[in-house]
Amino acid sequence: MPYLFTSESVSEGHPDKVSDQISDALVDHFLAFDPSSKVACETLVTTGQVVLAGEVKSQTYLDVQEIARQVIRRIGYTKSEYMFEANSCGVLSAIHEQSPDINQGVERASPEEQGAGDQGMMFGYATSETENYMPLALDLSHKILLELAAIRKAGTPLAYLRPDSKSQVTIEYSDDNVPQRIDSIVVSTQHDAFDEDEAMLAKIREDIIKVVIPRVKEQLKPELQKLFTDDITYHINPTGKFVIGGPHGDAGLTGRKIIVDTYGGKGAHGGGAFSGKDPSKVDRSAAYATRHIAKNLVAAGVCNEVLVQVSYAIGVAKPTNIYINTYGSAKVDLNDGQIAAKVTDIFDMRPYAIETRLKLRNPIYSDTAAYGHMGRTPEVKEVELVNGSGERKRMTVETFTWEKLDYVDQVKAAFGL
Repeated sequence: MPYLFTSESVSEGHPDKVSDQISDALVDHFLAFDPSSKVACETLVTTGQVVLAGEVKSQTYLDVQEIARQVIRRIGYTKSEYMFEANSCGVLSAIHEQSPDINQGVERASPEEQGAGDQGMMFGYATSETENYMPLALDLSHKILLELAAIRKAGTPLAYLRPDSKSQVTIEYSDDNVPQRIDSIVVSTQHDAFDEDEAMLAKIREDIIKVVIPRVKEQLKPELQKLFTDDITYHINPTGKFVIGGPHGDAGLTGRKIIVDTYGGKGAHGGGAFSGKDPSKVDRSAAYATRHIAKNLVAAGVCNEVLVQVSYAIGVAKPTNIYINTYGSAKVDLNDGQIAAKVTDIFDMRPYAIETRLKLRNPIYSDTAAYGHMGRTPEVKEVELVNGSGERKRMTVETFTWEKLDYVDQVKAAFGL
């Protein structure tokens, strides 16, 4: 029997994502000037106020207030009527030194034996239903908001847009898990008050359906474009006007959008957030590593869909387990346990090996903090950062390394493909 599946996304101007982006900007700056930094930074945003808290062990000094303001400015909170504005908001820092009790479990005389920064389980997922091996409903939800943000920053043709927005897409699947059509699309976007309520909402609805959605559709391959039929149910700003938004409308906290950050509810999630954490925290680094494994397995033709789990004990380098679930989609004559054994041989999942393989001790995290950590395009880019002493550092970094298909040949060889 056909079934429906839904995923959502939130924009860079959503209060929780504002918090994530500030936290990851701090991580980037600490790592740029001291790659051995240990960072766990949380951010709270609300009306006219930013609160930074957490634990750090680093040899560098940062102007955390200015870093927070730069992030808020880049997102687009630059007008006083938003009641949360880059230049005038208060920024309170309650960041203190990391506990030596935690640090002693991570650092070792031999770097290769670096212990996991915490216990827990992490999941990676991949599916062949999209070109970037992501679940379709989430991929479309992200694309809608990326297009909305691009239009907002260009200032045309939807000049009334404000930074805060959310999207949601529901897909109908066949019995054999193939997308058949888009059942519904939800878009809620913050906006200026530019007309009477009824006329204003009608204009926004028309612009989303006739301007934004066609631009998203154009980015897709033909077989996915066919899913956009005339029978889609649209809910555009369904509660009515959305003038009050961002941190003034709702408080934001780091780490509250972990499903948006990963797979939109497909597969599984271990519960740990990513933003604000340096890569010694396996919540982050091992989640990236399991995505890397999952994507390379599907791309190599081992299966059409896969969930990868890894787990750790705090202070211990070797994982406590690696688990594979191919949902019956395996194309090799092996069961999931046998596939997991081969994966263990191919991928070294000790924390130091993950950091090295994926080049994680670089300032690459600001790009991850909105529109998903997974399914993104790897890029070599130049970044320039400034510490609290005014020292500038320009670096060439590689982003989203866990999205590279650089292990496909090794996987094929191991599985005889």
